[in-house]
Amino acid sequence: MPVDALLFDKDGTLFEFGETWNSWAQEMLKELSQGDEARAEAMAQVISFDRSKGEFNPDSLVIAGTNGEVAAVLAPLVPQMQEAELERFLARSAATAALSEAVPLAEFLDGLLARGKVLGVMTNDAEISAISQLERSGVLDRFAFVAGFDSGHGEKPAADPLLAFCTATGVSPARTAMVGDSLHDLEAGAAAGMTRIGVLTGMALHEDLAPHADVVLPNIGHIPGWLDR
Repeated sequence: MPVDALLFDKDGTLFEFGETWNSWAQEMLKELSQGDEARAEAMAQVISFDRSKGEFNPDSLVIAGTNGEVAAVLAPLVPQMQEAELERFLARSAATAALSEAVPLAEFLDGLLARGKVLGVMTNDAEISAISQLERSGVLDRFAFVAGFDSGHGEKPAADPLLAFCTATGVSPARTAMVGDSLHDLEAGAAAGMTRIGVLTGMALHEDLAPHADVVLPNIGHIPGWLDR
């Protein structure tokens, strides 16, 4: 079945996960711990962030979880904020994170649009973060659909937000590919009846993704070549 539309995850897919989020995490922990070293370390442990290496571990909730889920585990260690306030803080903070594009996005996306593909983004990050980051990269206008976990369609690994993209664009799931770096992305794609493209710009390894994907590529830049095959 031809692929007429591609729905991208954001973190670890459009943007390199580690290069974007490791430095953000260090600043976030520093600010929320208010200089309390023990509290900073406890917070790092509950989100599985290795402070000695300055990077997330592959099992971190942050990789595919929502801001709400991250706020829930951090809240007991952040007494100066209510959980809802903490969730809003995480969304605002993420919206300003330094970005590392997996490939030069404008050129890549324009190439897909020139092929007549319909493009969208579905992330378990907040919608405000997704829109801010795509705007800062100068590519927001390339997407016909942008949704976060809080956009009213649900969150991955459920199929609902992926099917919302199909409803919004008029492209059937069978002619749509879900592109992502995590099992959440690929499981959602399977549940929605979409082609599943795994990429290795997140924390998962090829052997993690391969059993759940139709193809695993080094990064999104390899998609045009895969489409040609």
